[in-house]
Amino acid sequence: MFIINYYKALTKPCLAACSPKIAPCLAAALFPLAALLPMAATAQSPDALIRSGNRYYKQKQLDQSQKQYEEAVRQAPNNPTAHYNLGNAQFRKNNFDNAANSYDRASADSPDSAFKEKGLYNQGVALVKGQKLQGSIDAWKSALKIDPSDTEARENLQKALLELKQQQQQQQQKDQKDKKEQKDKKDQKDQQKEQPKPQPSKLTKQQVEQLLKALQQKEKDVQDKMNQNKQRSLSQPDKDW
Repeated sequence: MFIINYYKALTKPCLAACSPKIAPCLAAALFPLAALLPMAATAQSPDALIRSGNRYYKQKQLDQSQKQYEEAVRQAPNNPTAHYNLGNAQFRKNNFDNAANSYDRASADSPDSAFKEKGLYNQGVALVKGQKLQGSIDAWKSALKIDPSDTEARENLQKALLELKQQQQQQQQKDQKDKKEQKDKKDQKDQQKEQPKPQPSKLTKQQVEQLLKALQQKEKDVQDKMNQNKQRSLSQPDKDW
């Protein structure tokens, strides 16, 4: 797998051998909180849960941070920050399929184009980590449509396209090899069919008995002749020298 680019301003993960840009998104620091999160009066509001999850995340307590983000998502299903940070925690735990889904939701729900682009970037990284190369290509293409100046997304896209081409060539070579092997097996079977098979005997039982008798008679005649020759040689006197 190819190497991917890493951190960006927000938290953008990358491909194999690359570093994801994964720092929890603080709603108040990145965009107006009012645009994304309702101001909550209780400690269990989505905003409070996200901040609590971020504290756990910075301490590398990923299980606890994920629980906080999941609860925030449950309370505010359309909150892009909660989905994005949940994707970060899932990515760090190598749950790449779930992370890709969380980044996708974050991008879809966000009204902010920069946030949307970063979510798509990270989605591409999570997908390629999960061995879904075509999906990562689509995600990076979408990210570049929003921000054509994203050089990291462009470099990752180029590497992914090259990897896809190599995989397609390998698959084509494998298909050709399999096709040739199948053809060789078919030709071998056809040759075996063309070879004449030994014909079963069509003689009747009576004919077989007659042949056996004939062979026995012939053997008896040969034996009789040998006995006659032997007697003739014994009856002749020895030559007088």
